[in-house]
Amino acid sequence: MTTNQHAKQSKKNAFGPLIVDVAVPLGSYYLFKGAFGMSTFAALAWSSVVPAVRTVWGVVRERTVHGLAGLILVVNVAGLLLSFVSGDPRLMLAKDSAVSSVVGIGILVSVALGQPMMTAGLKPFLVKADEAKVAAWERLAGGRAEASGAFLRGERVFSVVWGVVLLAECVLRVVGAYTVPVDTMVWLGSVVMVASIGTGILVSGALAAGPMQAMVADEAKAGIQVREREDVPVVALAR
Repeated sequence: MTTNQHAKQSKKNAFGPLIVDVAVPLGSYYLFKGAFGMSTFAALAWSSVVPAVRTVWGVVRERTVHGLAGLILVVNVAGLLLSFVSGDPRLMLAKDSAVSSVVGIGILVSVALGQPMMTAGLKPFLVKADEAKVAAWERLAGGRAEASGAFLRGERVFSVVWGVVLLAECVLRVVGAYTVPVDTMVWLGSVVMVASIGTGILVSGALAAGPMQAMVADEAKAGIQVREREDVPVVALAR
């Protein structure tokens, strides 16, 4: 396999779970609801098919639980149950924040369990399918590098930031749903969501992603230097 082919395969392996677990169900929900005019219940039901199949497949065939797929499935099921509640426009607006709250709680729980959920989305952006950086990441994450302690703390901080941001977004949207005029909150909810995402990117980047990227780069450089020394012929050293 050539270097380019390996890089493409690495990117596919890195982004594949995110696409299947998150992009497909969320994208299909908005497609079914917006483009096809389905009800909220029907859109949630159909968009739950992929995460449901992936979760069941993981348990039965691989004997593992795909965290993101399972979380999205829980969110969709919660949305299905809440969709039965209707008649109050403010309650319907507040209901939309359930996704943020469930995902935020799930991320924080994953940190408490020692498996930060946001790592799967962060790794591809830091290693960029570079073999040296992938190896450096593995050494840092596996506790085999000098900077492993700081790296693992950064990994946890990254997920904590996003968990807190999503929960804060939920609180703001629920408060807005019952204090701001409905017509205003319809568009203001989207503004809150975009602002929350922007805040999450800035804060998590400054506290975790940036320092982790520097650690990966330094560790990759150190690994390359070690290999170069090991590859020097004995005759050359004798000279």
